[in-house]
Amino acid sequence: MRRTLTGLTRWLLAGTLACASLAAPAASAPACKWADWDAFRRTLLSADGRVIDASTENQATVSEGQAYGLFFALAANDRASFDKLLAWTENNLAQGDLIAHLPAWIWGRLPPEQAKSAGKAADSWGVIDANPASDADLWLAYTLLEAGRLWQERRFTALGTLMARRILREETAVLPSLGRTVLPGAQGFKLSERRWRLNPSYVPMQVMRRLATLLPDEPAWQQLVASSARLMLDTAPRGFAPDWVEYETGRGFLPDAQTHAESAYNAIRVYLWAGMLASDEPQRAALLRTFTPLADYVAAKGFPPERVDTQTGQPGPNAGNGGFSAAVAPYLAALGRADQASAQARRTRELAQREPPGYYTQVLTLFGLGYLDGQFRFARDGALVPAWKTGCPAR
Repeated sequence: MRRTLTGLTRWLLAGTLACASLAAPAASAPACKWADWDAFRRTLLSADGRVIDASTENQATVSEGQAYGLFFALAANDRASFDKLLAWTENNLAQGDLIAHLPAWIWGRLPPEQAKSAGKAADSWGVIDANPASDADLWLAYTLLEAGRLWQERRFTALGTLMARRILREETAVLPSLGRTVLPGAQGFKLSERRWRLNPSYVPMQVMRRLATLLPDEPAWQQLVASSARLMLDTAPRGFAPDWVEYETGRGFLPDAQTHAESAYNAIRVYLWAGMLASDEPQRAALLRTFTPLADYVAAKGFPPERVDTQTGQPGPNAGNGGFSAAVAPYLAALGRADQASAQARRTRELAQREPPGYYTQVLTLFGLGYLDGQFRFARDGALVPAWKTGCPAR
C-alpha cells in the first residue's frame, strides 16, 4: 500500500511542533485555464505523481522536476496533482520522510552495474544518486510554505519550515568575503579548503527573499539573499550568466574549469528569474542591466544562443530551443522590449508545433509564458500571487 506523507504524519502525531496541527482545508477557488499545465500533466506526469523525462535513457525523474511540478500545481490551484507529486517525492526520493531527508536528486531505471552491486535485478528502479540538489530543495521548501499560506494548510507550512532549516544546515556554507552561500548540494562542491563550485541559476531572488521573510528568526537567510545577488551579478563579465562558477578565498569568483565558463542549459534560468521579479524588488534594476548583452543578441538574431563563452561573450553556432525563448521573454518584457518578448513567445509556440517539447522546454515554457500570460506573479517579498486568488490574469 502506498504511503502518503509518512514522515510528516508521524511527526505531527508526535506533537513536536504545536503549529503543525492540521487545519481545515481552504475553500476551493476556481482555477484559470492554463493549457500548458494541462499538457505537462498529460505528457510528463504519471498517475502516481512522478514527472518523467522520457528523453533520458533511464526514464529519469529529478527532484527539480518534482519541485517545479509542485509549484505549477499550486499556481494552477490543482490540489490533486500537488498531493500526488508531494507523496511520490517523499516516498521515493526522501526515504518516506521529507522531515528527516532532503530528496535525492535523481531516480529512474538503475544502470546495470549499480543494480548488480546493490544485489538487484537488471531492470530495477530506484534512486540513482542520493545526493540532494539545492535548487530543487529551495523551490520545494518555498512552494510548501506558499501552499500553506494560500491553501491554509498548516502541515505544508510546518514541512516547508523544517525543510528550509535542513537546507540551511546541509546545503550552505560560510565563504570568506562572500558570507553564507547556497551550495549546489550537500556533497561534492567544496573543491578544496579555499575553493567551492557554485551555480547562479540555483538561487532565484524571489525564492531567497521569500524564505528570508518567512523565517525571520533565521538571520542566515538574509545573508543568503545578499550572497545570491552577488552570485548572479558578479559572475557575468560580458553580460552572460555562466552555468557554473568557482569561488576561491582571496580571489573571488573564477571561471569554472569543468564547463569552461560556458553559459547554456543551467544559466538560461538566471534571465528567467530576473525577468519575473517584482518591479520594486531592490536587486531588479541591477540584474536587468547586467544581462543586457543577452537582450541585444536576441534583438539582433531573433533567438537566444544555445551556448556562450561567458569570458569572451562569444556565442556558439546554435540557436537555443523554444524553452530558451520562453525563458528570455519575461526578461525582455521587464526591459520594456514588449515586441521582442512577444516574438520570443511566438517562437516558442511555433517550434512546439513542429516538434513536441520535452521536459525542460515544457518547464521553461510554463514559467516564462505562464508568467507573461498572467497565470502568476511574484510580490516584492517573493510571495506567489496566483491568478486564481486575484482573478485571471494575476493582478
